[in-house]
This record gives sequence, C-alpha cells and structure tokens, in this order.
Amino acid sequence: MKLTIKDSQGNSQGELEVRFPLIENGKGTQAVHDVVVAYQAAQRSGTACTKTMGEVAGTGKKPWRQKGTGRARAGSFASPLWRGGGVVFGPKPRDFRKKVTKATKKLALWKALSERIRSGDVVVLEDLKIDSPKTKEFLRVRSALELDGTTLIVTSSPDANLTLASRNVSDVELATGEVVNT
Repeated sequence: MKLTIKDSQGNSQGELEVRFPLIENGKGTQAVHDVVVAYQAAQRSGTACTKTMGEVAGTGKKPWRQKGTGRARAGSFASPLWRGGGVVFGPKPRDFRKKVTKATKKLALWKALSERIRSGDVVVLEDLKIDSPKTKEFLRVRSALELDGTTLIVTSSPDANLTLASRNVSDVELATGEVVNT
C-alpha cells in the first residue's frame, strides 16, 4: 500500500510504500489486547503496604494470663482482632508487569498501524519544521494538514521548537519513533 507524502502546507510531494505487511482483519486482535493490558499493568506503582502481626510495633508480652480472669484467651497485642494490631492478608509491594514476547509486540504494532492506515488516519510529512516556538504557527500547520481531533505526531528526532509550540495544544501528543508503541 502507498501513502501520500505531504509538505507543511498540505501539498502532495510524492508517495511512500509501506514496508511491513498490512495485517488482515481477524489476525492480531488478541496481540493488541495483550500488549495494551501489559502496558497498563506496568504503569501501576504497586506500592501499597500494610503491616502483618509480626511487623506491628509492640511487646511480646501476653495481655493477661490464660486462665482465671473470665475473659477470652489473648496471646498478643498485635492480634488482627485488636485495634492497632496487624492486617491479615493485606497488600504488600509488588510488581504488576506482565511479560509479552517481542513477536507479539511487533504483531500488535503492525495490527494497530494497519488499522490506522486502512482508515486513512496516517499522514506522512516530508519535513515538519517550525521556525519559532509559537503555538500559532503550529496550529497553522495543523489546519493546513486538516488534522482534527486527537493527534499523535511522530518525529525522527526531538525538535525543541516543535515541542514548545505543540505542548499547549490539548489534543496533540508529540513523540519520537523510539517510544511509539501499540
């Protein structure tokens, strides 16, 4: 499949051949799901922590003797039944990351890109340069390219002017090719 290359004014500059095979409708859907779930799981901090009976500060002394008081048996002030005692089966710090193979990640990215290309959401630019870090200039280029709604701009290398000009636009995300994922 071929994509049209445009300049910053929206004029056609040629065509670009897609270098990976476009994925059919039925294949790759599960791979996309697995990769997105793994990505979201890796974003979790996993820092919740409670103290068990052994970690609660306190003495090892029995609260009262075993027999003769008329009260129930008690062996520790740190008992989970007591105020200030430990927590039974409470959360501990852990890692929520899930392992996804390289082949699955590649298939998922190809599937996501294939869907975007088929729906006509991908625009290839010859060169996206902005002379000064002005949001007005960035919005002029965006309107010339007819980019509506949420937009992801992928560049080959970071550009300071483009970063500064686009950061105040709410529905625009700027990224480099190395950090793009499914």
